[in-house]
Amino acid sequence: MSELNADLVLEGGGVKGIALVGAYSVIEERGYTVKRVAGTSAGSIVGALLAAGMTAKELEAEMRSLDYSKFKDRGLLDKFPLGKALSVLFEDGVYEGNYARNWVSQQLEKKGVKTFADLPYDGSDLDADERYRLVVMASDITRGRLRRLPWDYGVYKLEAGKQAVADAVRASMSIPFFFEPVKLTHREGHESVLVDGGMLSNFPVDVFDAPKGREPRWPTFGIKLSARAKALEGAIADVHGPIDMTRAMIKTMTGFYDRMYVDQPDFQARTIFVDTGTIQATDFELTAKQRDTLFENGVEAAKKFFDGGDGQPPWNWEAYKKRFRNAP
Repeated sequence: MSELNADLVLEGGGVKGIALVGAYSVIEERGYTVKRVAGTSAGSIVGALLAAGMTAKELEAEMRSLDYSKFKDRGLLDKFPLGKALSVLFEDGVYEGNYARNWVSQQLEKKGVKTFADLPYDGSDLDADERYRLVVMASDITRGRLRRLPWDYGVYKLEAGKQAVADAVRASMSIPFFFEPVKLTHREGHESVLVDGGMLSNFPVDVFDAPKGREPRWPTFGIKLSARAKALEGAIADVHGPIDMTRAMIKTMTGFYDRMYVDQPDFQARTIFVDTGTIQATDFELTAKQRDTLFENGVEAAKKFFDGGDGQPPWNWEAYKKRFRNAP
């Protein structure tokens, strides 16, 4: 089978990340080589390992053996009564996030990757800080800005290539109040607080797009952790009182930006929609059966994307370019 190239964008979804691996296994099976990958939260974890050179089989084995419950690592304050409340009050998050960061670091080291300098991308048309195979999303809530790491490390007077990949992933997966945020010093001297990139963009499917008017060299595939219909409509929020209203407003604010993408036919046409059922991002007691279901749902969604079915046409790169990128 001839080799094909593609870029890949992975949505965040906590423990549902193994569904991303299932979908990717079909992309690999169909002969595609992923040149660059972007991700948020769980998507940044899977993306980092893909960028480091892990195969689908290696990724599947690691994700199946991962004990997600260890992600809930507690610090000193948690030993006291009302420990969780104290952690949120004084550390801005219940869990430390060290186990997740160290696990990612260990997996990367198996592939000889430590810093972004170990993930070079030959893109002479790109700025120097963008010439890497991986980019992960984090939200700088101090400045109200989406940060694309390592592209935006200069904002913090840091050299992109020298930064640990695991540190960028740790910032991207900082679910607010669940994990302690990552703090960096802004070039203007103040402290910036970085949390989960999903606060601003959980599915940045356009991150690698060529400028308008330039024909893309290869496709960018997106993998989104929701069924197509649910993604297009958005989940229904039950609002019965001020707490529900607060949750619904936050969900609306954090999801609206990405739904603008999903509503567009060109983004729908290159996105693999994986049904993850009722599993939540923070269901860290995931069972083996649930992992199997998530992985298989990813596989089936990707097969449907490439082969077509249920009214969905099969993937065709030339047809996509002709329809959406004004290719001759």
